[in-house]
Amino acid sequence: MIDDVVAWVLLVAVAAYVCGGGTDYGAGFWDLLAGGADRGRRPRWLIDHAMAPVWEVNNVWLIFVFVLMWTGFPVFYQTVFSAMWLPLVLAAVGLVLRGAGFALRKPTRRVAGRRVYGAMFAVSSLLTPFFLGAAVGGVATGRVAPGTEASADAWHNPTSVIAGLLAVGASAFLGAVFLAGDARRFGAADLVGYFRLRALAALGALAVLALIGLRITRDDASYVHHGLTSGAGLVFVVLAVVCALATAGLLARGVTGWSRVTAVGAVALTVLAWGLAQRPYLVPTSLTVAEGAGADTTLRWLLLVTLVAVVLIGPALVVLYRLDARGDLQSLTDEDLQQQT
Repeated sequence: MIDDVVAWVLLVAVAAYVCGGGTDYGAGFWDLLAGGADRGRRPRWLIDHAMAPVWEVNNVWLIFVFVLMWTGFPVFYQTVFSAMWLPLVLAAVGLVLRGAGFALRKPTRRVAGRRVYGAMFAVSSLLTPFFLGAAVGGVATGRVAPGTEASADAWHNPTSVIAGLLAVGASAFLGAVFLAGDARRFGAADLVGYFRLRALAALGALAVLALIGLRITRDDASYVHHGLTSGAGLVFVVLAVVCALATAGLLARGVTGWSRVTAVGAVALTVLAWGLAQRPYLVPTSLTVAEGAGADTTLRWLLLVTLVAVVLIGPALVVLYRLDARGDLQSLTDEDLQQQT
């Protein structure tokens, strides 16, 4: 019983990282596609100001996920990191380069240096979610059973590729939705429409990728496919679709505030649907939650530490996100943006 509770905590933490970290990756994705120095100056300036207060905080969720995996499910942790160390190392390198690029490009005075750091930030924002998604896809196929040696097949397969693309697409969708709201908050009317269109385009691309993914997983990850198309997994998938459609409707009407809520709901519900589709397995169909869990004493202490963290850190995160959403952490107006043209 306690192992199931910890597994749910792990799944919720993954959903939180996908939404929080994914929004940041999405900002980097649109930074990459913003165009040349002149055309992309205003979108990039908005991205810098919108991300600055929270981009480091969102990585706390990833650390929390790894701690839960390592402590609560050591067999699962060992299995995943042994079989798919290469994509996870590439994702980790991307995280480091992405952070360094974002932190260094703004204060760098030389144009050449800013371009190098900007490219480092933007490209890493594309590759990191792809490799993390590819690792998730490898788990879903069951190719990483306990004792499996590292091989390209574990993460270089149709399900891993489509999962990586879905991760990039979800990040682009979340990033554009949040940036549209930030543009309105900062008084940049032209950038509101700019990012609204990109959010709708990303949502359309996600719909196509999801349909392709359903076809691929039917043969390549049949257990998860069955879980997503029946029972509780299907209920969560339907709810995610409803949230996605609501987001499209809100964006079409120019409502950028509530569209953030529905966009996060669509992505989070999709992650929860994936978790429900895999139950009772951590790795279909070779490692159950009970088989991969640590000792009961360890799990109890882990839940206690999690509760303490929620009590101590949770309110601070809520305040931080609320202050950022209200614009109290960054003072930027359209006049500031005009100076970058």
